[in-house]
This record gives sequence, structure tokens and C-alpha cells, in this order.
Amino acid sequence: MSKYLFGIDLGGTTTKCGLFTENGELLEKWEIPTETADKGVNIPTDIAETVLSKMAQIGAHNEDVLGIGMGLPGPVYADGTVGSAPNLGWGRFNIVETMTALTGLHVAAGNDANTAALGEFWKGGGKGSKSAVFVTLGTGVGGGIVIDGKVVSGAIGCGGEIGHMVIEPDETESCGCGGHGHLEQYASATGVVRLAKKELEASDEESEIRGGENLTAKQVWTAAKNGDPLALRVVDSFGRYLAYALGNIASIVDPEIFIIGGGMSNAGEFLLDQVKKHYGKNLFFPLREKKFALAEFGNDAGIFGAAKLLLTSLE
Repeated sequence: MSKYLFGIDLGGTTTKCGLFTENGELLEKWEIPTETADKGVNIPTDIAETVLSKMAQIGAHNEDVLGIGMGLPGPVYADGTVGSAPNLGWGRFNIVETMTALTGLHVAAGNDANTAALGEFWKGGGKGSKSAVFVTLGTGVGGGIVIDGKVVSGAIGCGGEIGHMVIEPDETESCGCGGHGHLEQYASATGVVRLAKKELEASDEESEIRGGENLTAKQVWTAAKNGDPLALRVVDSFGRYLAYALGNIASIVDPEIFIIGGGMSNAGEFLLDQVKKHYGKNLFFPLREKKFALAEFGNDAGIFGAAKLLLTSLE
């Protein structure tokens, strides 16, 4: 009989949970609130309770379950120690040891962006590939690198933090992290709005994005698709910055495919076109041709990746 496993994607507001077979089939998914009061002290207990409750519901015992994979918003060391997770109120502690003690199950944990990358690589946009770089374009820019089926998490769990790659060293405005000239300032949703406002301030050119009070990246992409010249310049700049960053990454890890996800990926193939037309310029020639794909799982990538992380830990 096929055994079960759990994939947990732990967020600052909700925790997404998935029940899987060992072959990666998602049987059921649900959410529980993430209780961050009192420095998140009850979060591990809440997760353990929902896992054990689901096991009781399906009549599964510990020997029927391979374990729990977890993705969480912060760096996670190889031994399962969380460096810090301020969105959860957590300081430094070992989440793997804690969850194992609460459930009696094998546990594996990693950074949430990395686990999302693993999920898309395993069953989503990168299915069938051997290596991939996953890029999430939302309020910020996140990412994850998967080589030979394993996440490159780095010495302190910060591998794949491509949003904080410096691409404009002379930038005077600050990134949200306090640094300057980071990719996130140009290729995130907030970055696209920032670029658009600069274009609007630089001229009196008519544009369908001019005059609104709360400009959004979605409005910029819609205008660009409609052929608005100013908006087209904005998304062209976005594409150039992201393409150059991906080219730098390709020069280091040489992935088989780039997978683009996050809220802005809803712009679809049009967004990919803005990146692909700049990608490869000035690169070492064997790296100039790469596959690009849109992410397929959306918010479910994290639970799939957490499940795969658990399976990888058992190999």
C-alpha cells in the first residue's frame, strides 16, 4: 500500500497543508490560521494537531506516513535550525526536532521560496527537467535554484535570493532590505510601478496609466498589452533588468529552464517575451539559448515542494 506524506507551506497569515501519496499525488489540501501571537509559540503545536487529526480521519498510523515536509519564511540550516523567521515571531530554534517530538514523524524543513522552486521543478512548469531556476515576481522578487533534483540552499539558507542581486550599483534609492540597486527594485510588482512613475515624471506624454491615484503593476501590463508606448518602455526595462540577472545566474549554475511565477506572471507569455528578447545578450554563447516557462501551481507550489523536500530527505 502506498504511504502518505504531508507538505506544509507556512506563511505569516495562513499555513497551507497538503496530504500526498509517496508518488506525489495530492489527495487533499486545506489551510489553518498561522497564530503569530506570543512569538509564534503555538505554531508548531497547531501544525502537529492538524497533521495528527488528518491521520486519524483517514485511519493512518505513524508507520503509514513517510513524514512531514515544511517550507517556512526564513533561512533554515541543514540540521533543521531556523535562523530567524520574523514574520512568524520566531528566533533561532530547531523546527525539525520540535515537530518530530510533537508528531513522532520524520520531518524535513527548508526556506519557503526554495521549496516552492522544488515544487514547480518536480511537478509544475519544470516537470521533466534536471535543473531549474524558479523566479517569483510579486511584491518582491524571490527565487530558488534546483540542480539534479536538489535545492541549492547555501551555507545559511540564503541560496536563491536572486531578488537582492545587485544590478545597478549606482542606484541611490533603497531596496526594502536597505541595500541599493537590487533586482527587486526593478523586476518586482512594486519595481514596475516605480519604473512607471519615473517614466511618467520624465515627460508629459499621454498614457492610459497617467492620472490614476493608486497605480498598480497590473495596470502597467494591461496598458503595455494595449500598445501604450510609455507602458511598453516600462515593461521593456523590466525585461532587460530581469534578463541580465538571469544571464548572470546562468553563467554560474547553467540551468535547463527558467520558471517564472508569482502574481506578475499572470501577464503570461507577454511577460516572458519581454525577458526573452533581452536574454542572452553579451552572454557566453553556449548559454544564450534557454527554456522559459510559466509556473503552473500558483499558491500550491509550496506544499508540493515541501512534499518533495521530505522525499529527498529520505533518499
